[in-house]
Amino acid sequence: MNYIDIHSHLSFADYKQDLVSVIEKMKSEGVSTICVGSDYESSKDSVEIAEKNENIFACIGLHPTGKDGEIFDEKKYEELVKSPKVVSIGECGLDYFRLAGNIVEQKKYQKKEFIKQIEFAIKYDKPLMLHIRDAYEDAYEILKKYNLPAQAGGKVRGNMHFFAGSLEWAKKFIDLGFTISFTGVITFARQYDEVIKNIPLNKIHAETDAPFVAPIPYRGKRNEPTYVVEVVKKIAEIRGEDFEKVRLQLLENAKRVFSI
Repeated sequence: MNYIDIHSHLSFADYKQDLVSVIEKMKSEGVSTICVGSDYESSKDSVEIAEKNENIFACIGLHPTGKDGEIFDEKKYEELVKSPKVVSIGECGLDYFRLAGNIVEQKKYQKKEFIKQIEFAIKYDKPLMLHIRDAYEDAYEILKKYNLPAQAGGKVRGNMHFFAGSLEWAKKFIDLGFTISFTGVITFARQYDEVIKNIPLNKIHAETDAPFVAPIPYRGKRNEPTYVVEVVKKIAEIRGEDFEKVRLQLLENAKRVFSI
């Protein structure tokens, strides 16, 4: 492996026509990825893809906005988590960006399903893949409770996917035991620079969130895991550090956090 894209969605329909060629390209360039589910069906598909390809791993879980009110059914996910290719639980968390209608009930639903997945991750000793949007304070308060020694299973751990918060929030989540990942957005938007410069390199990951947010020079096209190299390049540039040093450290970070 030369690179690990820690968050992509190869199970999405965007790759229906050419998934095999996308994966072959990844293999030829030494790129691995964690294929992330957003509901039960995409989680199941992610596991199937991972089991067929040595360079792909799976993350299983339910996105905070759900799918037609889908709930996290622990019994169904217990079958998936048996696969040795499952390295994380998620993407789960809280997303208050597009709340409409009964906001109180929607927040209650999201928190309930989030807590289920935190406890599932503790039970199976897996890191979380967090999706937190416009909800850092609520997410922090929930996760902080699981740092207490009295909680079954001890500390939660994992990664803040597609982090878009402040340096202060980044440091708070790092103190809770989480890492921070950045997407191709950093190649064309500057609001992430302060965080990237000022958190420890061993707490950073590169991701694509493919098929979304392709980096420059692919902006506007469908994203792919091989484009993660552009994210790694930009992290090195922003930090003013040697590319090879950053590449190797990010590779080590992904192996460490996700036991790859």
